[in-house]
Amino acid sequence: MREVFHQSLEDLQSRLVEIADLVTVSIDKATRAFATSDVALAEEVIADDAKIDELAVTLDEQAIEILARQQPVARDLRIVVTALRVSASLERMGDMSEHIAQLARLRFPERAVPKGLKGTFTKMGELDVEIARTLSELLRTQDLRLADTIRNTDDDIDELHASVFEKVLSDNWKGEATATVDATLASRYHERFADHAVAVAKKVVYLATGDWHVAEQDIALVIEQQEQIQQEHGHA
Repeated sequence: MREVFHQSLEDLQSRLVEIADLVTVSIDKATRAFATSDVALAEEVIADDAKIDELAVTLDEQAIEILARQQPVARDLRIVVTALRVSASLERMGDMSEHIAQLARLRFPERAVPKGLKGTFTKMGELDVEIARTLSELLRTQDLRLADTIRNTDDDIDELHASVFEKVLSDNWKGEATATVDATLASRYHERFADHAVAVAKKVVYLATGDWHVAEQDIALVIEQQEQIQQEHGHA
């Protein structure tokens, strides 16, 4: 019976990785569609979001069934609750990808990227894809160092997000109302995508450590301290 239970927990974690991988594909396609006005690619993102939603619902149902039937405690309970919360964040990341793709489709055949901001949005797109790939790897390997990588990448995206607002609010901005709206919306979607990734990373750190305070700290430093303690005990 315990083997079946633990297999169910492992299945939850595998499903999270599957969803994260789909989200990575989604943001990659969405940012490319946005940059190039590829309406066919945008349509793919919009259509494929239903698959992400479906998998998230299936995972949630499985997690709730485990809670009802197995009544897990301690770390097992953390795994199930974390899976539910991570699933919700991944689903929202898929929604952000879809929103970016919808902007590309809305402005087709014109480009949704406003003049003067192409380089900024190209970089934001690259960083969002990078953060999604890192998140998939974090969920797959539980390597907590990747959580710091995600937070650092999010800081870079936040800076680009702020620069977009500075641009459209400056006296030099000559964009029309639609360009201003597109720029602010697209920037917000990119920024929120990364924010959800950070939220997932914190939940994974909490799952591994059982301590929310650790999730807010420099993970690499915490791991280094833990390794030093282990080495000292080993030499004792």
